[in-house]
Amino acid sequence: MITTHQTLEEVRDEITTALSREGVAILSPMDVQDTFRLIRFLSAPVVTTVLDPWYNKGVGGVRNDYVPYVVGILDGAKAVCKHIFLWGFPEIIAPFIERIPSPLTLVSWLTWAFRNNPSVIRGWRSGQMTCLHLSHPGAKLYVEHFLNEVQLAKLREGKLRYMPGPPSVIEEPLLVGFVGKKEQTGHPSQKPVKVIEPLLKMTTKETDLVLDPMSGSGTTAEAARRLGRQVIICDHSEEYTQIAEKRLGVRRISLPCDLSSFLDGCEHSLPYDWKTSRQGVRYAIERSKGDEAATHQMAFFEQHDNRSNGPRKRHKQSPRRRLGAEP
Repeated sequence: MITTHQTLEEVRDEITTALSREGVAILSPMDVQDTFRLIRFLSAPVVTTVLDPWYNKGVGGVRNDYVPYVVGILDGAKAVCKHIFLWGFPEIIAPFIERIPSPLTLVSWLTWAFRNNPSVIRGWRSGQMTCLHLSHPGAKLYVEHFLNEVQLAKLREGKLRYMPGPPSVIEEPLLVGFVGKKEQTGHPSQKPVKVIEPLLKMTTKETDLVLDPMSGSGTTAEAARRLGRQVIICDHSEEYTQIAEKRLGVRRISLPCDLSSFLDGCEHSLPYDWKTSRQGVRYAIERSKGDEAATHQMAFFEQHDNRSNGPRKRHKQSPRRRLGAEP
């Protein structure tokens, strides 16, 4: 007779094997609360959880109990990790400021700002989304991950006078039209990888474990893999799970058919024995010359400049010529 303990060990072995091999483990579709229960029973050492529920409007529909529903998700997340990021429109997220489950505290109200929303609604055109950064008291932040080489050298020498953190506004265009065409997957609310990367850089180090139980097209997994983190993702949608599998080149892990009932029969979590052989190896990232952030923002316009075959070069002029002097 196979016990629940043995089955949990088998599931854990499959997940850790996938993480060691690919850096990513995709779970079969399941409810977000069942994902939290499974992670808890497996004693998975999750550091950061990214939550991106539908926004109670538009494609995902509307439910009258949305606020208690999301608070319940936050309650489930706080039991398995140190940091939580909750996404939504500002007006949808605002009520949760006063409903943050104890002992979580608000670290920052983050804004993803964009200017290319094609909305035809009359009036103000939406140009932002909100992300609440919540954490347990004492959870570590890695501000040093945002330092440049000069600042890192000063930090190593003990000469850095203060630790400059990144801004709470992340400026990246929407993945729409020709913008981010290669990154688009067909998911209706897909975020750019560049929007998720700062969240993981601030709260994790290489080989740390990230969880996204509402993963959509797998953007969190793509960002984590680029940064050398390990990540477990899951979504309740079969369609989105297939999109993530295709995007990441990773097949899902099969779980017990009646997982919810199976978890109901679990009484104790597995002893902590989470072992993966994954090293902190980053996947290749296209890098731009000069100011990476500024260049990335202008890449679309440079590549589609009708007046030239590429970005225009600026030629230096001598001081005499700039002043209008004769050569």
